[in-house]
Amino acid sequence: MGLGGLALAWLLREEGLLAAPVRPELQPLHFDLSPKPTHHAPKARAMISLLMIGGPSQIDLFDPKPGMAKWDGQPFPEEIHYDNAAEASSKVLASPWKFHRRGQCGMELSELLPHLGTIADDLCLIRSMRTGVNNHGQSMYALNTGRITAGRPALGSWLGYGLGSESRDLPAYIAMASPHGAPLLAGDCWTSGWLPGIYQGTLARPTDPRILNLDPPAHLRGAPQQAQLDYLARLNSEHLAEHPGELDLDARIRSYELAARMQTAAKEAFDISGESDATRELYGIERDETRDYGRRCLIARRLVERGVRFVQVLNQGQSWDHHGSIVSALPSSCRAVDQPSAALVKDLKSRGLLDSTVVHWGGEMGRLPVLQNDRGRDKCGRDHNTHGFSMWVAGGGLKAGHVHGATDDWGHKAVKDVVMHHDWHATLLHLFGLDHERLTYRRNGAELSLTDNQGAKIVPGLIA
Repeated sequence: MGLGGLALAWLLREEGLLAAPVRPELQPLHFDLSPKPTHHAPKARAMISLLMIGGPSQIDLFDPKPGMAKWDGQPFPEEIHYDNAAEASSKVLASPWKFHRRGQCGMELSELLPHLGTIADDLCLIRSMRTGVNNHGQSMYALNTGRITAGRPALGSWLGYGLGSESRDLPAYIAMASPHGAPLLAGDCWTSGWLPGIYQGTLARPTDPRILNLDPPAHLRGAPQQAQLDYLARLNSEHLAEHPGELDLDARIRSYELAARMQTAAKEAFDISGESDATRELYGIERDETRDYGRRCLIARRLVERGVRFVQVLNQGQSWDHHGSIVSALPSSCRAVDQPSAALVKDLKSRGLLDSTVVHWGGEMGRLPVLQNDRGRDKCGRDHNTHGFSMWVAGGGLKAGHVHGATDDWGHKAVKDVVMHHDWHATLLHLFGLDHERLTYRRNGAELSLTDNQGAKIVPGLIA
């Protein structure tokens, strides 16, 4: 507290090393979902993320490595990092499936994804993704929240915070769960973290009613319910005035108001009974293998069509985690999602929505080029690989019919035009008209962001 301290502060300021002073808020902060201005002209306004949690094998689906065939069953000649040493093997596992060039762009895709091949000219295939965190939870956090640790806001929450919503009657962010069970990390997939609760994703149940408690009891319908809601609004307003700055309270009040408006809007958005037979056939809703995923992809289209900003379609647990029996398990996983995923892109395009909607398909990792569980061809699988894997995206200002980046000759490590998870986030926010360095939230005196302090950079090669 003496002269030395004052002198130190002066010297730090002169050198530009003094932290910016913490500015007191002159009025209580207020957060809502009203539409907000962007930092620059956006290309995208909505996003549908088809998350394949567990790690689809890029070597078998998106990243052909024909040179591996002559090494099949032989010891891997280079260094490799095994995640599970107990089940590891050094034997090379060449893909048992064929690749074909699809579309006018000639994109090479696996025979396991025939429907995806029909939209090859709409795809931007990234073959050089990397998180470098070789386990499911941490890699999921990295791709969904920007860091490998829990407790941070999900991508959909950041978009709601930065852009608001285009609908007054539906949530800005909806997560759609699988009927087979909760996804890995469950609520952490759609959490708002330390952002105000109003930006948290709304979980849609896998079966009807998708959102519970939308229908009032018969004796409250109409005027009685409206009178009750008006009275509740007055009480909440008075309570909030007595507790200014209570963000959780403010978010809860606004969620009550949204719930009332959703009674009609949500039921209509989730009801696909009015869709044409041709649309239902396009998504595979009449077939057992594709019925569930097709229905959820169709609902995702209906939601963005009605102004929902971000829709997340989730699988059970980490069901793409093919450590064993990959020869039978991978084709089964592909059959469930291939037709519906391609249908979603086709449907959005036919309605003029693809140009403004980002569609994302991918998991938090890929697989290794060697086999795991060496107990016969029908029982072996592949271990984790976050050093180089693939995902595809479409629409929303991304290049179409384009392959970005490359892995080494084994599909093991990304070696060309590497896209780290934070680079993908910076690029994605840019497409939405947001500067990843300016989209920040002040918490405990620090300015936090989706990409903070990770050296994130926009990837021009992905942008049309």
